[in-house]
Amino acid sequence: MLPETIATKIAPGAPVGSQLHGILRELIIHNELPPGSRLSESELAARFAVSRQPVREAFIKLSEEGLLEIRPQRGTFVRRISQAAVMDARFVREAIEADIVKLLAEKPDAGLVEELRLQLQEQREAATTDADRFITLDELFHKTLADAAGKARAWALIEGLKVQMDRVRYLSLLRFPMVKLTAQHTAIVDAIGAGDPKAAERAVRGHLREILSDLPEIFEEKPEFFDPPGR
Repeated sequence: MLPETIATKIAPGAPVGSQLHGILRELIIHNELPPGSRLSESELAARFAVSRQPVREAFIKLSEEGLLEIRPQRGTFVRRISQAAVMDARFVREAIEADIVKLLAEKPDAGLVEELRLQLQEQREAATTDADRFITLDELFHKTLADAAGKARAWALIEGLKVQMDRVRYLSLLRFPMVKLTAQHTAIVDAIGAGDPKAAERAVRGHLREILSDLPEIFEEKPEFFDPPGR
């Protein structure tokens, strides 16, 4: 069931199903609802003071995203993290973001570079104190790159694909190399500012491959969170 500290009020004027989807999605990504957690339509409907229909809609969407497993006559459960989905998402993300930073470096924009450097300063401050905030800033950094390149739709595609990657990131907060990742972000911005597409591509590819070195240890430390390899 939901943690007792979670706010359960639904904002008026916005679709209820979308709000429930967002709340549950965030809880699963942050691993506050770990794999195997059972969710009940009737209990959630009562907790949020809504009908069961929007809860059902949220369940279906989360199932399509690979976050929930709906078992007829048995219940709805949080799925384990798919190792294959993590690796596929990382591969696709690298391909898309490599092209994004090349586009930006081909025509450097001083205003963009200034904005990114301000973000880097915030990242440096969070890197020593607040892993959760750092992840939020990391998301903003990569979204800013995509938006600046006119590839907002490509970023939306990435966001849909990388949900399992995000679960791994929150699972590994204690080993999250924030200072190192900030340095990698800095190399990306430096390359864009210098108008060097090759260096920008090299920097972002190296940055997005960082997770590869940590995954085997994370799988070994938390096997109960993951599907067996190949699933």
